[in-house]
Amino acid sequence: MKTQAALTFKAALSFLVLCLSFFAGPGLAIAQSVPAGEPVREVLSISWQPGYCAARPKSRGCADFSATSPAARQFSLVSLFQVRKSYCGIEADLKQRARKGKWTELPDIMLASGTKQRLLAAMPAARLGLDRQQWLRSGSCVAASAEAYYSRSLDLLDQLNASPVRTLFTEKAGGPIKLADVRAAFDKAFGAGAGERVRLSCRKTGDKTVVIGLTIGIAGDDGKLAALIGGASPTKSRCIEGITGVAQAG
Repeated sequence: MKTQAALTFKAALSFLVLCLSFFAGPGLAIAQSVPAGEPVREVLSISWQPGYCAARPKSRGCADFSATSPAARQFSLVSLFQVRKSYCGIEADLKQRARKGKWTELPDIMLASGTKQRLLAAMPAARLGLDRQQWLRSGSCVAASAEAYYSRSLDLLDQLNASPVRTLFTEKAGGPIKLADVRAAFDKAFGAGAGERVRLSCRKTGDKTVVIGLTIGIAGDDGKLAALIGGASPTKSRCIEGITGVAQAG
């Protein structure tokens, strides 16, 4: 039989836990729901501008795109995000403004001059404010600052553009490309099984399917894309083939 002192101690302990839960708020629940050492799972979203502008020629980001521009020969950055998480800690009013699409009216982001120049070259729609919108929507859930968010995203993009994957897309310019070939190129560049972490992003244009980009699953803290891809789970791709598309000069 428990003594009165033991019962009193148990009650006091329960009250203490309740108080800690109240003052810790959501942070305590998050800490309890994420196993120690569990890698953060993210998605690197990449655009293939020739396909995107062929599928959406009236898009604001394609106004001055041409088949001879640098963006026609390399992958462009869209975002780095965590699945089912967006606008982390962003005020409701600012969140609503970001969703309306008036991106140039959003607060400017602070970047080092070198990072800003890299971003303008890697994200054609940054001149339209896409960098501001993506920082609020996705970056706020991934990094402590816009500088850290975009520096990391650009480093990953550079590794992709230096790989056989980009070579495959440029060689297929104007013609069809298959998921199987893309995944084989990822395996060659980033290790066996890397391709199973990749999806083709496609869009229907009339009776044609156009490849407009890629999404790549990553997980872990290593800065090397091969290690990050290896830490992610395999995924399925709805699109298995499409044309790479080369848009006409705008």
